[in-house]
Amino acid sequence: MAEAPRPTILLVDDEPHSLASMRMALEDEFEVLSAPGAGAALDILEEEWVQAIFCDQRMPGRTGVEFLTEVRDRWPETVRIVITGYTDPQAMMAAINDAGIHQFIPKPWHPEELLMAARNATRLFQLARENERMSLEMKVLTSTAESRVEKRRKALREGMGFETILRTPTSAMNQVVALARQYASFDVPVLLSGEAGTGKGQLARAMHFGSLRSERPFYELALAGLPEELALIELFGAKRGVLPGGANRIGLVQKADRGTLYLGGIEAAGPALQLQLLKLLTEGAFSPVGGQEVIGSNLRLIAGSNCALREAVAEGRFRADLYYALAVGEIALPPLRARRGDVAMLAQRMLSDIAASHGKPIAGFDAAALEFLENYDWPGNLRELSNEVTRMMIFAQDRVLGAELISRHILQAEPGEEGADRSAESVMVSGGTLKDRVELIEMRILRETLTRCRWNKSRAAAELGLSRVGLRAKLDRYGIAAPAGRQDEEEDI
Repeated sequence: MAEAPRPTILLVDDEPHSLASMRMALEDEFEVLSAPGAGAALDILEEEWVQAIFCDQRMPGRTGVEFLTEVRDRWPETVRIVITGYTDPQAMMAAINDAGIHQFIPKPWHPEELLMAARNATRLFQLARENERMSLEMKVLTSTAESRVEKRRKALREGMGFETILRTPTSAMNQVVALARQYASFDVPVLLSGEAGTGKGQLARAMHFGSLRSERPFYELALAGLPEELALIELFGAKRGVLPGGANRIGLVQKADRGTLYLGGIEAAGPALQLQLLKLLTEGAFSPVGGQEVIGSNLRLIAGSNCALREAVAEGRFRADLYYALAVGEIALPPLRARRGDVAMLAQRMLSDIAASHGKPIAGFDAAALEFLENYDWPGNLRELSNEVTRMMIFAQDRVLGAELISRHILQAEPGEEGADRSAESVMVSGGTLKDRVELIEMRILRETLTRCRWNKSRAAAELGLSRVGLRAKLDRYGIAAPAGRQDEEEDI
């Protein structure tokens, strides 16, 4: 049987030693092509079938982002990766909005890191091609086969591995993903902790597809707010006579056999459920609700907790033996306020997905909008960001979303590296003179109103009941200036 052709990767860098180093790291598994600049790379793409491109950002002539923007238009299926020694926010913003960058790799890179990125990129390319093939099959398959293909296509759309976790080269998530990759290779229980909405379920799914169980099923269940009796039935099933109708019920533990089960909100598990989970982890067995037989199980359990589970153990709300059985590996996910550099990338990906699902053509965010989004501390984490992006998309009249679409409480938030007070209530109870506290509130209202009015000062003054001269005086007093690109609209006073 003929050997399957190796995936082809194109390396673009103006430094010969960098091209040689990358080629040495990749040539054992891939067909490697190289180009010293954008022009030569385009010539290669005209002749060769390339699955992934690794491109340096800083090159003479055209930058990596400019080159990959053209690649995105002409060869959209090719996976695009930028290698950069810089963390320039403007360059990264352009890469996110214009070039559809799949991943950033910081310099200096490690050969294993480059090799893993290449494997993931070519696998993603293959999955996209498989998705297209299955779309054609859908037209001729029977209804049963169509349902099966749709499930596979849904899995492709949702994403699978660690490459779906968006982050910048300096992100706090990089260490989290590194730990998760390490644990994924070992068949042990893992406890994921972090605030609600930090992406624990997504990380658990990525760990499953990065493990030896990746070809087996992945199931998840949120325990928060779920009555204990119902949770027991959902997980362990029920024998005939327990449920109305008299039929047996197969639980997720049995369905996930040889696969992975993720339980979110594990801190909400009641005493009976905790005892059953302990038996499952220590003995590899369980009993359905209403049954006496013992059924073996070979699943991997990943649990998620929205609070510090050690504290629940200390307070007697959670079994210590279950905690230690769950936490063979433990990973803490950072809140979104600790990932400010990731917000622009996350918001853009969310916007692309949400706009596509609603059939609305949207290009991205302007610089002022991204600045406001990055400066907010997002107490609701990824869920709150997704909700905000959805609202902005709904009310957008242009292809580029401006800051005037952002909710007022975000516009009024005081910017700061660590996330300052986000509400007027905090000002009410803080220290300082009455004059200082009133001025702080006044400054936030001015900033929010001007942003919402697109920095049209005549409109803002009218809304606030101020004269134009009075508004100008307050802006000078507080040092409030229009962002770049809004200067023309400033001149209406």
